[in-house]
Amino acid sequence: MAEAQLVIEHLTKVYERGEVLALDDVSFSVEKGEFLILIGLSGSGKSTLLRCINRLVEPTSGKILLDGGDITKAKTSELRRIRRKIGMIFQQFNLVKRSSVMTNVLAGRLGYASMWRSLFGRFSKQDLERAKGSLDRVGLIEKMYTRADQLSGGQQQRVGIARALMQEPELLFADEPVSALDPATSNSVLQYLEQMNQEDGVTVLCALHFLSLARRYGTRIIALKDGKIVFEGLPKDIDGARFKEIYGEDAEEVEIR
Repeated sequence: MAEAQLVIEHLTKVYERGEVLALDDVSFSVEKGEFLILIGLSGSGKSTLLRCINRLVEPTSGKILLDGGDITKAKTSELRRIRRKIGMIFQQFNLVKRSSVMTNVLAGRLGYASMWRSLFGRFSKQDLERAKGSLDRVGLIEKMYTRADQLSGGQQQRVGIARALMQEPELLFADEPVSALDPATSNSVLQYLEQMNQEDGVTVLCALHFLSLARRYGTRIIALKDGKIVFEGLPKDIDGARFKEIYGEDAEEVEIR
């Protein structure tokens, strides 16, 4: 059996003075090269889980191990080094809308830059060439000097992917990356993530709403409900009964092609 790249042990997150249990004793492991998809209703804990792993949100308890190192114990300087390994793609793109596409993509190198270079936005010739290559890879090289807010939603998400490419990540987290996009654009965006997974060997953890997309792209699926894991297995193993268990008796599956 391959050694786990990421191990989550008894992860719990409580909000609002103990009144909201967002994650409830969640444990699982991820092997290098997986395309793991998290599914579940809104509020099931998918986004909280991704954010706890890279400590954008502080876990209440539990342990997170990346390549054997404990992320939950990492101090600020060590955490900065760890986050270099983890790319993040957001639901609402998280771009600086008034800045150019190139400036947004170069932000993916900030974790590698010295403090003064970060403050003044100065990047090496190598980084500039790498940014052009990343934009070319997602089909946006001609938009490099366009302001981010002048792009369509699908184009903005591709800028987010190019920014993640700049990190040269070992892990890529995608938090509902296609929820704001139409079906055709959704597949296009997920194909770029699949390419990073298969061609670059990047391990992907992707939160999605639609089971049809999870079946198409995932090598394994974890389903969350009320902060707990209610399913862990292969996409083909989610039948009609499992779907109802995850999404509720009144839910109807919507196909995205």
